Amino acid sequence: MAARQSLLNPAPPRPELERLLKEAAKAGVTDEQLREQRISFAFGNAPSGSRITKDSARKAAGGIKISD
Repeated sequence: MAARQSLLNPAPPRPELERLLKEAAKAGVTDEQLREQRISFAFGNAPSGSRITKDSARKAAGGIKISD
């Protein structure tokens, strides 16, 4: 059996990853990026074998209004 590492130990320091995460948090998300994420989510969660395409998800997203 393979040796397993304990999940209770702290993660090793990763300064480059920390820097990138802080930079990404400051950048935010544009409305267009958020729209594309919603489309991708809808397409990715469609049942396999369905007739849902990324284009049909994009068209459906055009008619949905989300209030702030």
